[in-house]
Amino acid sequence: MPNAITTVVFDIGNVLIEWNPEYLYRRLIPDETERTSFLASICTPDWNLQQDLGRSWKEGVETLCALHPDKAELIAAYSDHWHDMVPGEIPGTRQLLEELGSKGIPLYAVTNFSSEKFLEAQDRFPFLRTSFLDIVVSAEERMIKPDPRIYSVLFERNRLDAGTCLFIDDSIANVEAARGVGMRAHHFTSADILAADLRQLGLL
Repeated sequence: MPNAITTVVFDIGNVLIEWNPEYLYRRLIPDETERTSFLASICTPDWNLQQDLGRSWKEGVETLCALHPDKAELIAAYSDHWHDMVPGEIPGTRQLLEELGSKGIPLYAVTNFSSEKFLEAQDRFPFLRTSFLDIVVSAEERMIKPDPRIYSVLFERNRLDAGTCLFIDDSIANVEAARGVGMRAHHFTSADILAADLRQLGLL
């Protein structure tokens, strides 16, 4: 028999708040082909992940602008207008978070996020500051999901048993990594499907 789930661990981006560079760059680069090329070859996911690993946005932007001076304004916009990529909360998920909290279920988060932008996100979405007993932020640990070590930070810092934790993430790679370290995991696609899983586990 698997352990009973007593603790819930949330990802944040695209689980609790939406994030997509397309929202910003559809305005800045209306041509779809040009926009796709820019986000695939200049402001790439790997470049963005370096900020999630702890590189400052100032250094990240300056480094990339030096390589592509003709795109400097578009590159700087990734940081300067970051909030345009975050239109708001994912519908329904914060309500589930609050319902779990009202039942006394311990809540944690493990997120790939730059330290700078996460502080800004917490200012904009105060529930990110108040809902969790602890938040493991990749930039502060200098490691990112799906690296198994980042889950170990959560367990060791909070004396948690992986087998009693449910992890929720929109990335299947992160979900599989969580399962690999002994957690139960839910691949997030919608609040309704998550709610059904939480009810099945007896958490709601």
